[in-house]
Amino acid sequence: MTIQHRQTKQRAALLDLLRSTKSHPTAAWLYERLRAAYPAMSQGTVYRNLSVLAEQGLVLVLRSGSTYDRFDADTSVHYHIMCESCGRVDDLPLSAETFRNAEAERVSGYLVTGHRIDYFGICPECQKSKKGGFPGTGT
Repeated sequence: MTIQHRQTKQRAALLDLLRSTKSHPTAAWLYERLRAAYPAMSQGTVYRNLSVLAEQGLVLVLRSGSTYDRFDADTSVHYHIMCESCGRVDDLPLSAETFRNAEAERVSGYLVTGHRIDYFGICPECQKSKKGGFPGTGT
């Protein structure tokens, strides 16, 4: 059973803000930018609305194993690269290898509905700011 959600002004503003950035923000970042326009809105409201938008397929939730999720309004098939130093997330302009879905089906027996590949590293800003290199990177 699918629950229908009415489109509130707050939810529409949240989606508009998320669509206006490529930074893959956290819920806290979104809340900070919306609270001036919606002073009665709580962080809980932001989290609930992000959950609804994700359920509706309008937002991707990026779980990277850190303590907070990041969000992306670009729901097309694409990859991300995440900075292990500052947590920054960027889109990675590589072609999506959808042929991997068929290969995964062949070897697993699963009906594959999609896949996710994330890359990890040190972003250019962190590379510039940290002298002495990063453990395990040879830099």
